[in-house]
Amino acid sequence: MSAHVDTLARSPLAVVEYGLDLAITAWNESAARQLGFPRQEAMGRSIAELLPAPEGAGLWRRLLDEDSGEQRLRHARRDGGDVAIVWVHHRVLDAQGEAAGVVCIGRDVTAEIEASRRQAEHEHILRALVENLDVVVWACDASGVFTYYDGKALAAAGMKPGQLVGLNNFDIYKEHQTGGLRRALRGEPMHNVMEADGRPIENWFVPVRGEGGEVDSVVGITLDLTEARRAERELRERLAIIERQQQVIRQLSTPILQVWKGVLALPMIGVVDSARTAEVMDSLLQAVVRTGARYALLDLTGVEAVDTKTASYLVDLVRAIRLLGAEGIITGIRPSVAQTIVSLGIDLAEITTLSDLQAGLKHCIGLTLREATRGGRPDPG
Repeated sequence: MSAHVDTLARSPLAVVEYGLDLAITAWNESAARQLGFPRQEAMGRSIAELLPAPEGAGLWRRLLDEDSGEQRLRHARRDGGDVAIVWVHHRVLDAQGEAAGVVCIGRDVTAEIEASRRQAEHEHILRALVENLDVVVWACDASGVFTYYDGKALAAAGMKPGQLVGLNNFDIYKEHQTGGLRRALRGEPMHNVMEADGRPIENWFVPVRGEGGEVDSVVGITLDLTEARRAERELRERLAIIERQQQVIRQLSTPILQVWKGVLALPMIGVVDSARTAEVMDSLLQAVVRTGARYALLDLTGVEAVDTKTASYLVDLVRAIRLLGAEGIITGIRPSVAQTIVSLGIDLAEITTLSDLQAGLKHCIGLTLREATRGGRPDPG
């Protein structure tokens, strides 16, 4: 290694020298570390082969004729990775002033490039957020002065990007509106919902700490809730309307009718599930108590199917009617419903079942008349 290169042998910069034939004549430890090739493997090899450039050997040959400025090149490492290096080149001249070789001094900038790439990516993400979401993104320093203020939601508030930059948060807003920021400046991440200029807003406050661990700024996101509140209110109103409509539909689909003195009838239609049956049970039991009914007819003629729990509920309903001093009678059981009841092993021996509502009504009227005759009461109806 020549004397001028030897002085840089222990430099943190990569030092490579090559001669007129492009063969490497110097390769210091930093070059070995950054490029992954040990000195003994690099010495004597062509620099164009070991460190190929986009334009091939032409770059390295041109440097023999002229000093060049910085060149940033990406090289493949011996381990399969790659490294980006900024090279500065100087010609080595012999005693006659003719070029005898080139010294290349390089600095690894791989981490800097990656950091720059990440920074650009973060900026693109931030720009996508502030341009497409209805939010305001802002930042302020430790004293509360805005250093960043942007976001799509500014337009709706009649403001412009950067409008508050340079102004102090604590001068603009009232004390009760700055509590979240004060706590964030003390190091506590905060989230709150508040009123500002008559509009509901939601805020997130994120403390940002410097190298010493102290909070030196706060990044915030502000969301205007006006539209969300309006949509929520409309949704609640629509749900209330739907609930009222469903209640009417349930009442129409399961009307409780007094078809004879002391006789209630409940025609059920469609598919009966356990939730609907539970609601029917409550309504029917209240009607039995309210009217003093002696009989309650559950007509299943219009029921196409029941789930397994529903079949048990129907039996429980009849038993509950009996506890109130009345008799529950099931009419119009379809074959499919009958199969469900049988498959569950439910015993209907203690429950009166009749073919249809007419037969059930006839049965109840007959019992009522007989009871009236035995009790000496006038004929009902």
